[in-house]
Amino acid sequence: MDDLWLVAGLGNPGPGYAGNRHNVGQMVLAELADRMSAPFKNHKANAAVAEGRTAPGAPRLVLAKPHTYMNVSGAPIAALLRFYKIDPSRLIVIHDELDIPFDTVRLKFGGGHGGHNGVRDTIAAIGTNEFTRVRVGIGRPPGRQPAADFVLRDFSADERTVLPNLLADAADAVELISTDGLTAAQLKFHTAT
Repeated sequence: MDDLWLVAGLGNPGPGYAGNRHNVGQMVLAELADRMSAPFKNHKANAAVAEGRTAPGAPRLVLAKPHTYMNVSGAPIAALLRFYKIDPSRLIVIHDELDIPFDTVRLKFGGGHGGHNGVRDTIAAIGTNEFTRVRVGIGRPPGRQPAADFVLRDFSADERTVLPNLLADAADAVELISTDGLTAAQLKFHTAT
């Protein structure tokens, strides 16, 4: 199974949250699932899962949307790692990031949770921080708006015009990590163009 990756998109369940900034990880999964022509199906690990390859000969990706709320995302991810016998080093977690400007993708392996409760719970559930993160920048809230309110609001009209490109960039990053490795992906996405 050395060409198999688990790609988890963090977010909250239900249509009321679907367009929220906090759900950008699951929006990226939808983009990847479209590229693979793979439908999401419910899995016993309390997640929706889609499996496939983005191109012939590319690594096999298991895309996972936990059915749990963001703050308790870890248990379904841990269960899927066990079910598919995937090492955490081949886990990619896609999540929103307040400390990165909107329309920016940043990639890292390991490290802390940076105050992100979904990442914190994933680290706790799988027992390691040694996995890859695709951090999708949503920027800081305007004025004095609390971060908790900001992340649970939909993207603004202006942001929605750019959002498809951001989701495509994040999906490209996942593909590049799985085929060419993290360093190659960082060179592409961390270099100013």
